Amino acid sequence: MGQFGVFLLLLTLGYVFGRMAESRHYRSIHKREALLRRVLVLPDKMPPIEFQQHNSTLVTGSVVISVDYFKTIAAALRGLVGGRVNAYESLLDRARREAILRMQEQARLKGASAVFNLKFETSRIGDNAGKALGSVEVLAYGTALIPQRHATA
Repeated sequence: MGQFGVFLLLLTLGYVFGRMAESRHYRSIHKREALLRRVLVLPDKMPPIEFQQHNSTLVTGSVVISVDYFKTIAAALRGLVGGRVNAYESLLDRARREAILRMQEQARLKGASAVFNLKFETSRIGDNAGKALGSVEVLAYGTALIPQRHATA
């Protein structure tokens, strides 16, 4: 009974603290998305004609987010029956959005008005001896378009 109690305690703590951290991160994401709304981010390979005279530079945003204990257990249980792993979906959603925000912040600091050709790279880090996801890294990158009057050398 002692080991089961420890398991339930860890599961409960993982759920409570994981949800708190996730909620706090989503609040931060929503606030920064509103602030950076003026820096357009588009997956289009070629910018519209009005951006043809802009200077361009590569901008990136990278984030590593770890999986909490509850998400690991929930994913393992879901693995028994199959189906969507909602716990990991929210993890990837936060990671993608955070990576885009960091890329937008870099573009804004360079004076860019838009980022075109948005791409993502995702990788798994520290898979905990093959038993769990560990952490996920998401890299967002694209071409920042800087109006010539703001261009820096």
